[in-house]
Amino acid sequence: MAGLEYNAQRVIEEVEKTVVGKKDVLTKIMTAILAGGHILIEDIPGTGKTTMALAFSKAMGLKARRVQFTPDVLPADLTGFNIYQKETGKFVYQPGAVMCNLLLADEINRTSPKTQSALLEVMEEQQVTVDGVTRRTGQPFIVIATENPAGSAGTQLLPESQLDRFMICVSMGYPSVEEEMEIMRRSQEEDRTAGIRPILDASALLEMKNEAREIFMHERICRYIAELAKATREDSWTELGLSPRGTVALTAMAKACAYLKGRAYVIPADVEEVFPCVVSHRIILNMKAKVGHVKVEEVVRQILERVEKPALRTRR
Repeated sequence: MAGLEYNAQRVIEEVEKTVVGKKDVLTKIMTAILAGGHILIEDIPGTGKTTMALAFSKAMGLKARRVQFTPDVLPADLTGFNIYQKETGKFVYQPGAVMCNLLLADEINRTSPKTQSALLEVMEEQQVTVDGVTRRTGQPFIVIATENPAGSAGTQLLPESQLDRFMICVSMGYPSVEEEMEIMRRSQEEDRTAGIRPILDASALLEMKNEAREIFMHERICRYIAELAKATREDSWTELGLSPRGTVALTAMAKACAYLKGRAYVIPADVEEVFPCVVSHRIILNMKAKVGHVKVEEVVRQILERVEKPALRTRR
């Protein structure tokens, strides 16, 4: 490795200037970015989801756009559209919001399913097709989406196919008393992201992603990941387990986790660390679990305890 992983830690430190007391969440988001995935932040309103996403875009020096999702947002607002120009007699493409490096999809579960589905192609293929013409987004392309709990007024659940395209799902949670006092102090500042310096640019981030992709993973670690995936599908509490796309996401996250820690190889602890945030939003509990008030977090914990970890051999 070229030592670029140090810059990833500096990005996290820059974002911490704005987001108080959420180092673990910030680290998981940075790991997902290095792994080439998209991030879903699920929490109640007012916990700093949007501020954090904007802070990441500034710290990484990326071209960012923000869309506040409401029921009247149309698919064309995201993908763009062709408009007829009378002067030239031709149709000219007007870029949509996804033509950027980082798209902040704010309150994604407040818009219509048709608009949500417009993100499916661009999240998977990093391209959009308008009137038969396919156009690439910026490189890299990252979606950081926020959503409020499904119980909030005016929200609707994302379909499983779209949830599966988010590499991780994290929650900010409430701050402690001391953290909330610090938030109150910082709230007096006019622009809380003004002090954030760009640590990276798009080309540097692409190089870091390539380095993370090259991290070595032993066959025993691959088998461990496959056994974890199998356990989610065969668990007595689950109706739907980890998809093959989810297994690939878990592999990429484990490599990026090792990269962030300055290692050129993956160990079982890397897989354990990222497993909950990769798996929790992909598991669907069955009726037996719902009646028994079993939580997804408990199922994930039990699976990690049940599946045997590969032993590491040390050289003498």
